[in-house]
Amino acid sequence: MPRTVDEILQHADELAARFEDYEPRAGDELDPVALASLREAVAERSEAERHMVDAVRQARAAGLSWSAIGGFVGTSGEAARQRYSSRVA
Repeated sequence: MPRTVDEILQHADELAARFEDYEPRAGDELDPVALASLREAVAERSEAERHMVDAVRQARAAGLSWSAIGGFVGTSGEAARQRYSSRVA
């Protein structure tokens, strides 16, 4: 790791040269359709997790136990409590 100003400048020059000399290869290309699909799936999962937190918050407010919530989400009550308690407080 560069520590002096001269080392930092030398490192910057090396990085600039690598950037300028870079020639893309066919294997470096990323499939835009696959990336868009992945991006969409991540957004859907985030939305589903927000929905789950809201539902757990509502269930706790209605008096459901962590054990009951865990049964609905497919885990133990303790696991549900560990995962959601700080997010629904």
